[in-house]
Amino acid sequence: MDDSGDSGRPQPGAGGTAPGTDPDDGKPKRPAEPGGGLLMGRPFGVPVYVAPSWFVVAALITWVFGGQLDRVLPELGGARYLVALFFAIAFYASVLVHELAHTVAALRYKLPVRRIQLQFFGGVSEIEKETETPGREFVLAFVGPLLSLVLGGVFYGAMQLVEPGTVPGVLLAGLMISNLIVAAFNLLPGLPLDGGRMLRAVVWKITGKPMSGTIAAAWVGRGLAVTVLVGLPLLTHTGALGGTAQDIGGVETVMDALLAAILAGIIWTGAGNSLRMARLREHLPDLRARTLTRRAVPVESATPLSEALRRANEAGARALVVVDGQGNPKGVVREAAIVGVPEHRRPWVAVSGLAQDLTDGMKVPAELAGEALLDRLKATPATEYLVVEETGEIYGVLSTADVERAFVKAMARPEA
Repeated sequence: MDDSGDSGRPQPGAGGTAPGTDPDDGKPKRPAEPGGGLLMGRPFGVPVYVAPSWFVVAALITWVFGGQLDRVLPELGGARYLVALFFAIAFYASVLVHELAHTVAALRYKLPVRRIQLQFFGGVSEIEKETETPGREFVLAFVGPLLSLVLGGVFYGAMQLVEPGTVPGVLLAGLMISNLIVAAFNLLPGLPLDGGRMLRAVVWKITGKPMSGTIAAAWVGRGLAVTVLVGLPLLTHTGALGGTAQDIGGVETVMDALLAAILAGIIWTGAGNSLRMARLREHLPDLRARTLTRRAVPVESATPLSEALRRANEAGARALVVVDGQGNPKGVVREAAIVGVPEHRRPWVAVSGLAQDLTDGMKVPAELAGEALLDRLKATPATEYLVVEETGEIYGVLSTADVERAFVKAMARPEA
């Protein structure tokens, strides 16, 4: 299965330490690679990972296809499992081509792609931003199934060049059918499938509201999940997909029901996630550095923590900024570090020992909002940021914990 939708906006870390910072000194580090399994390469500069679940599915495909080969080419003997393993690898190579189609289209529209991951039941291209128009959304979704259809045609053409009933003929036939199935499945009009994104684009175009498109496609996706859960075992049992009535109570029936449950769960969960991320994206403009910023008081580096906290309480402030003799900001005192100092030791601890040195990336303009704000925080991970006016004057301190709470509130708001 394919889910080429964006992965949502990056959320700052909860609590005292943000991702990418050292828990001891709080100094920002270079953002880590996205990860997600075994790194296979970087086509077009995008990392491709193979998730651990892929090996489970590859083993299952090898076992199932190997059993089919035993009926078609019994002379292969044990070598049929090597042929079946090659088929599993070639099939996922086709899935990778499908995902690369999404990736190339996204890069063409200047949308950053975090990674491609091959995983259980297919792959995913994690596109970090949303397309600006319904037309681009439709194209971005359609190119994946289109490439799968093209691959199916290529394998069909190659079949005409080899002798039927041979290993190459059987492999090419299997790859043709599997790519056609991937294309057909992903064209189903429900999120998180490509067809769901295409439906979303159509409704978006008609209504002018991307959220309306998401709601419609997500609920169709949930309907598809129920249909798969009930319909797949029924089709197999009646023989429409190769099953027989004699399978009832047997291993085949259990496997069919398990497969249907897994597919339905993936589709239902993906549809729900699409709704939540769309709701969050709709409220992103409400995330403003100015409104989320804590009032701060400036203190010199040698100031005892107890004295600094006294000044903050008098001023009604909730943050401390370390400044030099000329009043220029040098660091932000970390909230987690303050909590870690017992009250009886605070008169003897200078604020400089609890501060995170400021870098240019940790200075956030007060007017920054929405995706621009989140991108800034992602580029320089930290626990707190200094918020400044256009003139360079200190406005206050932005805590990642406050940003995360704003995310939670946005997610909890009712759908439009």
